[in-house]
Amino acid sequence: MKVKPNKSIITPPRVNVITLGCSKNTYDSEVLMGQLKGNQIDVVHEANNVLANDIVVINTCGFIDNAKQESIDTILQYSELKDQGKVGKVIVTGCLSERYTPELSAEITNVDAWFGTNDLQHLLSKVGADYKHELLGERMLTTPSHFAYFKIAEGCNRPCSFCAIPLMRGKHLSTPMEDLVKQAKFLAKNGTKELILIAQDLTYYGLDLYNERKLADLMRNLSDVDGIEWIRLQYAYPSGFPMDILDVMNERSNICKYLDMPLQHISDPMLQSMRRGTTKQKTVDLVNKIRDKVPNIAMRTTLICGYPGETEDDFSQMKDWVAETRFDRLGCFTYSHEEKTHAYDLVDDVPEEVKQQRVEDIMEIQQGISFDLNQQKVGNTYKVLIDKKEGDYFVGRTEFDSPEVDNEVLIEAKDNYATPGSFVNATIDRAEDFDLYGTIVK
Repeated sequence: MKVKPNKSIITPPRVNVITLGCSKNTYDSEVLMGQLKGNQIDVVHEANNVLANDIVVINTCGFIDNAKQESIDTILQYSELKDQGKVGKVIVTGCLSERYTPELSAEITNVDAWFGTNDLQHLLSKVGADYKHELLGERMLTTPSHFAYFKIAEGCNRPCSFCAIPLMRGKHLSTPMEDLVKQAKFLAKNGTKELILIAQDLTYYGLDLYNERKLADLMRNLSDVDGIEWIRLQYAYPSGFPMDILDVMNERSNICKYLDMPLQHISDPMLQSMRRGTTKQKTVDLVNKIRDKVPNIAMRTTLICGYPGETEDDFSQMKDWVAETRFDRLGCFTYSHEEKTHAYDLVDDVPEEVKQQRVEDIMEIQQGISFDLNQQKVGNTYKVLIDKKEGDYFVGRTEFDSPEVDNEVLIEAKDNYATPGSFVNATIDRAEDFDLYGTIVK
């Protein structure tokens, strides 16, 4: 006897999370997916195939013009798929919707719900899930499991004139130290070996909870977690920089001698207008003090070209300073005129083509610096964390390099063997501008 299929059985919708923007958004998406998984909901990250009953959650970026446009284009792409019946629902969250929901919802009318950066519980409720406090630290990593972005605080109290982050993320809010240690232990238990500490401003950590800067104490506590072999600092602020974190770098072998400190500019008129709370001389002195205290530290910075009022002299000072300082890593961006920021009241008077040319000029200087510094590594042996196998190479990083933005070590697979997530010792045989080529030491 044939049994007729029960047409009333409906496959529960899958949640497909799309992540745009920075590592803070990556972290937020991973927490969201961990909660969904804990609610027994089928969840995937940026699935190539779309299903007709998918709930698509787009975690947007609203930082600068290019990022905002990418977010809007992605929302339009999935809202069109919804109109065609190819996905079930479209939900938007993150920085762009925190900042522009009234405008966006008036223009894109078929999005099912809009949420901001601190609406996790409401978002979960919208897809039929409950926020589970017991899932502290449980995330569904979108990075390779051996490294994880590790957010220690939300928001920012800094008054930088060009930055809209406080409008989207709110005031600085440190995560309690005991919670962070629990999260680190959970990650380590599941194979994570590298924690990349992120926040809008790492150096402010603890002031709101403990009335003093506690980043050094946090680093020591995380350093004690079994299984964590590298801890990396990203996004340190120069004003009020806590020098005691450098003592921890020197004390602990699993704290990477690496510091990402966005400095933005060097000319005094620009620093003052940007409301950075520092001067050219203080910045130069700070970089020198950091290097004196940790002689082999790799320093990464980020600069802005074309800020309102930036003269040829301001830019010339920045070029000379970049050439003299010789940062190990450097990123450079054109100024983006953001509504409701302090700088929005200024005239955006540097033409776009001039901004672009200035970025190219800075990066050309940095390319030469990077080549020179990489040549000095030839013949040396480094501890390398293997991230992946790509084509004919195993691709890894030294402690002086963060994923996605810094140098990579390429090791020929035909002559060497390694597994992603493992540490190897590799001797550098040759070097290019931004890549090192090595051989595993047996």
